[in-house]
Amino acid sequence: MRTSNSFMIHVINRLIVFFVMLGLLNACRQPLKKVSFQGEAQGTYYAVTYYDTEGRNLSHQIDSLLKAFDMSMSLWVPESVISRINRGDSTVIADSMFQRVFMKSQEISRLTGGVFDVTIGPLVKAWGFSFKGKIVLDSLKVDSLRQFIGYKGVRMENGKVSFADSRMQIDFNAIAQGYSVDVIGEFLRAQGINNFLIDVGGEVLAKGSKPEKQPWVVGIERPSDSANAEERKIETTLAVTDMAIATSGSYRKFYIRDGIKYSHAIDPSSGFPVRHNTLSVTVIAPDAMTADGMATAFLVMGSEKGLEFIEEHPGCEAWFIDAAPDGSYIDHWSKGMEKYFRSDQSGSL
Repeated sequence: MRTSNSFMIHVINRLIVFFVMLGLLNACRQPLKKVSFQGEAQGTYYAVTYYDTEGRNLSHQIDSLLKAFDMSMSLWVPESVISRINRGDSTVIADSMFQRVFMKSQEISRLTGGVFDVTIGPLVKAWGFSFKGKIVLDSLKVDSLRQFIGYKGVRMENGKVSFADSRMQIDFNAIAQGYSVDVIGEFLRAQGINNFLIDVGGEVLAKGSKPEKQPWVVGIERPSDSANAEERKIETTLAVTDMAIATSGSYRKFYIRDGIKYSHAIDPSSGFPVRHNTLSVTVIAPDAMTADGMATAFLVMGSEKGLEFIEEHPGCEAWFIDAAPDGSYIDHWSKGMEKYFRSDQSGSL
């Protein structure tokens, strides 16, 4: 009898496992529903597309996430964490989002030898690319500002930020937008959504794929002085899966004074806008925060130094667009970039 009971228990257990597996298989076979929406955040747009078995619209939750993000790192919000820290409020304890961006910023600064530096904000403002009006800077003024520029002069301990000089400030604009993309991606994955494309102001994160295992296709804009959408054209398209893309360019953020074109990309080592001929840098990296920060660093370096850096520090790929003397464009890219070019276009580059 004991043998018979053991046999029946064994059969029942096998049947339970079978039906559980069958239920999981049927769940996996549920058709994925495409969901797309867009909105405004951080002074720009955001667009989200994903495939979900339930077809849920999570736009309200994502709006709330982005508002919380602004309360952490937006310089345009007077009561944000970063604004209060920059005003010298010693009571501020940085939230987890701020801390992650701070640590990644310091990491990229060390990796690039200070080419990327979040304390460069006062110079950016002085050159006229932030809140204040454009002013003329000479070497003496630049040197006076450089006294309190330098990523090594800021530290964080137990969530509290301290500066070596009270006049120092932090500006996350060159990396925070990329991280906001990662924040949305983490939220979607927590909801069980693994196939999505997120775009916040041109910083993109692609995870999973479209139906039938098709990669996500992202267009990269041709350098143009115009911000008019009708005049902006796609230079090429990239096919990506489980990667992030960020583009930084000096072709639109600049001003001209006395016949000299001043780029918004400031070289921390000199305190002056870069003068090389690199107009645009597109970076592919595992996460959008890294892609965003490295795109800024490569724009300061220029194509020649940027490509040398990638050869010595694997981990991301980049495509540079330089201006030729005759007004045409010259493309340069790292070796690993080629696998992302769409096969029907890569030969024309």
